[in-house]
Amino acid sequence: MRTALLAALAVLGFALAIAGVHAPGEPGGPMWFGITVVALLAAWLVKRLGDLPGQGWQALAAPLAFGATILALWEVLVVGFGVPMALMPAPSAIAVRMVGGAHLLWQDFVQTFVKAVLAGYAIGCGAGFLMALLADRVPFLRRGLLPIGNLVAALPVVGIAPIMVMWFGFDWQSKAAVVVAMTFFPMLVNTVAGLAAAGALERDLMRSYAAGHGQTLLLLRLPAALPFIFTALKVNAPLALIGAIVAEFFGSPTTGMGFRITTEAARLALDMVWAEIVVAAVVGSAFYGAMALIERRVTFWHPSVRG
Repeated sequence: MRTALLAALAVLGFALAIAGVHAPGEPGGPMWFGITVVALLAAWLVKRLGDLPGQGWQALAAPLAFGATILALWEVLVVGFGVPMALMPAPSAIAVRMVGGAHLLWQDFVQTFVKAVLAGYAIGCGAGFLMALLADRVPFLRRGLLPIGNLVAALPVVGIAPIMVMWFGFDWQSKAAVVVAMTFFPMLVNTVAGLAAAGALERDLMRSYAAGHGQTLLLLRLPAALPFIFTALKVNAPLALIGAIVAEFFGSPTTGMGFRITTEAARLALDMVWAEIVVAAVVGSAFYGAMALIERRVTFWHPSVRG
C-alpha cells in the first residue's frame, strides 16, 4: 500500500513538473526544488521496488519505474534548460517525430531488419552450426577453424562493410553478408564448445549401449550443447542488427536505419535520429528476448532454467 502511494506521488510530481517546464516563462527556484524532491522520491521508489521479491511481470516493476524516471527527468531537464534540438531533443519531440514519420520508420525497419538482419542471421547461424558439426567430426577442421574464427571475430565491422558493399552491391544483400560474417563464427565457436560439454560418464554409457555417432550426437551431445547454442543465438541477435546498421553507413538505397541516421544527422534533425535509435533498441531487445524465451521453452530441463 505504501509503495503504491509513493508511486502515485511520483507520477503526480513528474506530471506537474513536465507541465511546469512546458508552461510559458522560465522555471524558478521553487520548481527546481520540487523537481529535485520528486526525483529523490522516484529513486527511493525504484530501490524499494528492486528489493521486493517477485517473478514474471512483478520483476519488471523496478526496471519499468527506472526507465519512466529517466524519461521524465530527460524531458524536464531538456525543456527546462532550453537545450537546442540539435544537441538533445526531448522525449516528447522524439515521440512526435515517431508518429509523424511512422511510414519512414516502417520502411527502414523492413529494409534493415526484415531483409538484411533476418536473412543474414539465419544464414550465418545456420552455416556456423553446420560447420561446427563437421568440425566436430573432423579434428583437423576444428583445430584450423577456431583460430581463424577468433581472428575474424576481432575484425571491425567498419572494415568488412565497405568490402561487402563492393562485392554484393548497395542493396540489402551486402548488409546481409556483413551479418553473416559477424554471426557465423560466434555460432561455430559456441557450438563446438557445447558439443564437447557432454560428460565422460554419459559418453561411456552411450558406448555401452552400442550407440553410434549419430545416436550419441542426437540423444546426448546436442542436448548438452543447447545452452551454448542459445548463448550464441542471443549474442548474435543484437550483434546482427548493429552490423546491418553500421554497414548501411557505407552505401545503401534511400531506405534503412543506418541510411536514415546518417542523412538526418547531417541535417541536424536529431529527433529523427533518436527515433531510429529507439526503434533499433526496441527491435534488438525484442529479438534478444524472443531468443531467450525460446531457450527457456526448449531447455526447460537444464539446471539454469529450473533454478
